[in-house]
Amino acid sequence: MHEWALAEALISTVIQVSKKEGLRKIFEIEVRIGELQDIDLEIFKFALIQLRPDYLKDAEFKFKIVKTKLKCRICGHEWSPRKDELDESVREAIHFIPEITHAYLRCPRCGSIDFDIIEGRGVWLEYVRGK
Repeated sequence: MHEWALAEALISTVIQVSKKEGLRKIFEIEVRIGELQDIDLEIFKFALIQLRPDYLKDAEFKFKIVKTKLKCRICGHEWSPRKDELDESVREAIHFIPEITHAYLRCPRCGSIDFDIIEGRGVWLEYVRGK
């Protein structure tokens, strides 16, 4: 599953950051998740818990979902698509390849498929706290 691959990459990044910062014990990890990724948060949390090494066992994971924000390159209109605009199979396709969003969404003002994804895409390690 995609969530497992993302969890593995996140754990790897946390390990790199903790080594770079000289942290031997991690207390808190905050992760920003773009809404457009349509990640199953329960599977992602489970994967993180299963994949974390011993020195991350007590770390608390915090998650912040970043709402999707799009901006039309033609008319400049900014909008946030509603999740119910897309059926399950389309959301799954976007989950794996967010760039295909342009095939399924149009600017609600001018109808263009030429827009930028301003926010709501990707998974980011916001911070790692430890000692």
